[in-house]
Amino acid sequence: MRVTRSRAAALAVAAIMLSGGCGGGSSSDGGGGGGKAANAFSVALTEPDHLTPGNTSSSYSLTVLDALFDTPVAIDPATGKPQMRAAESVTSTDQKVWTIKIKPGRKFSNGEPVTAQSFADSWNAAAYGPNGWTNNYYFDKIEGYDELNPESGEPSTDKLSGLKVVDDTTLEVTLTAPFSQFPITLAWIAFAPMPKAAFDDLKAYDQAPIGNGPFVLDGAWEHDKQIKVKRSPTYTGERAAKADEVTFKIYASRDTAYTDLRAGRVDLQLTIPPASAPEAKNLLGDRFVATAGGTMDYLGFPVYDKRFANPDLRKAFSMAIDRQAIVDAVYNGTFKPMASLLAPLVPGYRENACGEACTYDPAKAKALFDQAGGFSGTLNLWFSNADPSYEQWMTAIANQLKQNLGIADIKFRKIPASDYLSTLRAHKQDGPYRNNWVMDYPSPQNYLESMWGEGNRMGWENKEFLDLIHQANTAPTFDESLPLYQKAEDIALAEMPMIPLWNWQDQIGYSNRLSGVNVTPYSANLDAISVKQG
Repeated sequence: MRVTRSRAAALAVAAIMLSGGCGGGSSSDGGGGGGKAANAFSVALTEPDHLTPGNTSSSYSLTVLDALFDTPVAIDPATGKPQMRAAESVTSTDQKVWTIKIKPGRKFSNGEPVTAQSFADSWNAAAYGPNGWTNNYYFDKIEGYDELNPESGEPSTDKLSGLKVVDDTTLEVTLTAPFSQFPITLAWIAFAPMPKAAFDDLKAYDQAPIGNGPFVLDGAWEHDKQIKVKRSPTYTGERAAKADEVTFKIYASRDTAYTDLRAGRVDLQLTIPPASAPEAKNLLGDRFVATAGGTMDYLGFPVYDKRFANPDLRKAFSMAIDRQAIVDAVYNGTFKPMASLLAPLVPGYRENACGEACTYDPAKAKALFDQAGGFSGTLNLWFSNADPSYEQWMTAIANQLKQNLGIADIKFRKIPASDYLSTLRAHKQDGPYRNNWVMDYPSPQNYLESMWGEGNRMGWENKEFLDLIHQANTAPTFDESLPLYQKAEDIALAEMPMIPLWNWQDQIGYSNRLSGVNVTPYSANLDAISVKQG
């Protein structure tokens, strides 16, 4: 049950990232700053789903929440390793019992102290099954999770037994098993603290969150229009905001947002549409930045369907797909073809882990396809209608499979985005389908266990793979876990229940009003952005 929640939340991110919001265009605050204060700037955004840290995995929500909250740790963009933020230290002698020391003297924006209890209360709320929060499954490795999420009936408690508040600055966390990746998971927004005031009315808090970060909400969340934040008067951490105000302008589409960026009606766009990337690069010069992201696209197989049970057939599909041609045609060459299950910025990534099975070779693909018995009947390709690019690259794959493997009868099963995840969860897909992963934290475990582990959407089972994941999770150190994760990846690639396709590149553009723009795959770093004066 816990794994099923994991798949749903992760795929929900993928759907949200490329779906439009319900909103309109720019707000009426005027010029490129989007706000009335001289030291203010604006950011293009799609409507978030929630603003409670434990109840969202939407990239758009995360952009706002990153400004409002400090998590226990952050990710060092240079190393991909955890660095301390709200926590002073995260230590363990056995990888199972962890001691988190909280930096003293920090406050929420309402003046309430940030304590170990603040973290425990927030984590308990997210882990409590009846709340139904998106990030519930992140707490499944903490002792007592099962009691908060019984298979049937109501929970017997609303608190994780593995959380012990030792004093105001010390939180002891006991896991169900050693887990070397635990410190890096604490960078995820689900582990942010919440003040006692939040629990008076959680629904109201979702509309007006009180955080411990460098910014504080400024006025009401104007749905489908804008969210405004201002510099927090109580913040004493390392991320003191340089701007007085930031306005998140909510757009229905990235294309409209890009039009406003060109016209100077918005200052920062974090997701320039791929079709506009060449123009943006010429127009903005060094104010256009493309960096490798943690998001991956895959083609999954329903291996529970005997027609797709042969690994050689699945490899033939992989070798018949010209990844480079597709990213050139659909994404203007801005995405990177992949021969690994991991994104390049993840520790343990190997550029050509897949080898021949991910190399475009139509002749070998056809020979392997025939050797595996081929495919008869209608081949259904499944994807959602969340973004036009999905159908574009599925069309390209269909044409390549027809040409290179001789599969004549191919049809599309385009599913409404609202139904796509439930369709995959129910194993209703009877053919290859679009799968996507948006990295939560840079660890092979976040990809491999989440998508290839127990309860995966492919119906794939491999005991050796699961044993290696367990060994890696319980390794003495993060570094010692990497070779074990790589061995597990080799098994998944050898059997190919899901084909790696390409890695997304984050394409960012900003106006000449801004300086200090340093967006990373882990944070928009809005606190570091300055507005040029004069």
